[in-house]
Amino acid sequence: MLPPNSKTHRHTLLVLTITISMAVLGSEELLLAFVLFVLIYYWRLNRHTPITKWPVLGMLPGPFLNVSIIFDYVTTALKNNGGNFMFEGPWLSNMNIFVTSDPFNVQHITSTKFENYGKGDDFREIFEVLGDGIFRSDSELWKYNRSILHSAFKKVNFQLFIQQTIKNKIESCLLPFLEHAWKQGTEVDLQEAFQRLTFDIISSIVLGFDPTCLSIGFPEVATEKAFSEIEDALLYRHLMPRFLWKLLNWFQLGKEKTVKENIEIIDQMLYKEIKSRSRVQGQSSGNSTLEDEPRFSLIDVLISEVGEGKMDDKFLRDTAINMLAAGRDSISAGLTWFFWLVATHPSVESKILEEIREKLPAREGNGKDFGVKWLSKLTFLHAALSETLRLYPPVPLEHKSALKSDVLPSGHWINSNTMIVYSLYSMGRAEEIWGEDCLKFRPERWISKSGGIIHMPSHKFIAFNAGPRSCLGKEISFIEMKMIAANILWNYRIHLVEGQAISPRVSVVLLMKHGLKVTVTKRNI
Repeated sequence: MLPPNSKTHRHTLLVLTITISMAVLGSEELLLAFVLFVLIYYWRLNRHTPITKWPVLGMLPGPFLNVSIIFDYVTTALKNNGGNFMFEGPWLSNMNIFVTSDPFNVQHITSTKFENYGKGDDFREIFEVLGDGIFRSDSELWKYNRSILHSAFKKVNFQLFIQQTIKNKIESCLLPFLEHAWKQGTEVDLQEAFQRLTFDIISSIVLGFDPTCLSIGFPEVATEKAFSEIEDALLYRHLMPRFLWKLLNWFQLGKEKTVKENIEIIDQMLYKEIKSRSRVQGQSSGNSTLEDEPRFSLIDVLISEVGEGKMDDKFLRDTAINMLAAGRDSISAGLTWFFWLVATHPSVESKILEEIREKLPAREGNGKDFGVKWLSKLTFLHAALSETLRLYPPVPLEHKSALKSDVLPSGHWINSNTMIVYSLYSMGRAEEIWGEDCLKFRPERWISKSGGIIHMPSHKFIAFNAGPRSCLGKEISFIEMKMIAANILWNYRIHLVEGQAISPRVSVVLLMKHGLKVTVTKRNI
């Protein structure tokens, strides 16, 4: 007698079932029954396997059936396959993608063989909204974008302007907003508050224009809302065969319709502000300087760098939207996960408060000096933010395309034009990088015996990317997060609303699916 789980037994059962079916069913019913049988048969064989290759459909059903937990699904698949696997899409879809969380592969792609791995055509099509800006460009255009932005960020007066903008927005808007929530005893979605705050800040920095999104009552601001809706739609372009989302885009159906509508909303605002800045520049007297202008912004710096009339509105638009996306989403996502982790780890909150109390000079009343000079002394706060970004990187997935065939350090052969996705989210949960306690929130892992911050290579701590494409705004990002986090923690206690489900949103940015509901009380230290 055949063992019930043997291959021979299963194949015999399949033949017997088909023979019986032929005797009682017509050809159409038989075909349907056969297809259903095969699907159920494959599902039963592979239901406990994260990556299943189906007939015709390839591996696509897995991600679609697990789209609500896609980042953890990819992490499990990578763990079960040694940190690398080739995702094979449906027949004739040209949707084969190499997925990795191997830090040596990432180092190879982002640094060692940087010139061989660009964004590629697929990335440019998916992220068309970014135009020819720094995040979407390759080769000489990318080098030009990088050099001009690097020059702008290095200007001392622009750095001071950024710091002052953040400080002013915290004091004039964020703290009064939280004060009102405390006095009224109202529940607040901290994630939405951070998205609105960071959009106000980055708009002021890039465009010299404050849309005042963060105010009591959360007024609807079309441009800010448009960014969120576009982000949610773009991840689905990664999960669908190219021809399918292209078809939806052509007929303007589903999420593709919202992409077009929201791009128009964003462009309308951007071109309006760019023309406004150009007029200010044109009206400036020959003896005036940027510091003399009533409004100051990145656009002003770029126009001044290149020269009036030598930089077209399209370039400024593409640069602006890339900076707006980076400055709004990375900061707000990082802060949201940080406050959730701190609220669920009281000992971490106590250590941060103790550090602020000991290392920051006092101001009038119960205040502290949260200037950049003093914030650099908050080692434990820096460690807690780094630990947050390790577990919850704002951009959970990055992808590249190989220009020429190559062999990765893992030994995998990569054909030219192959899309490669490296999972930042999975790398933060890799035992081989972070140890057996990799799933634990433990800021101490970042602090050396001498009390300083331990440096982790960027191809392992990948939240700010690695190699020549490393984030230009890394230092600014830490400054903004520290200023906001320290101000809130010193002045208010954050209480999580009970019963809320915390999970990542299915988007190109790792935000929380349902936001972060909290109440606040005044802290008396």
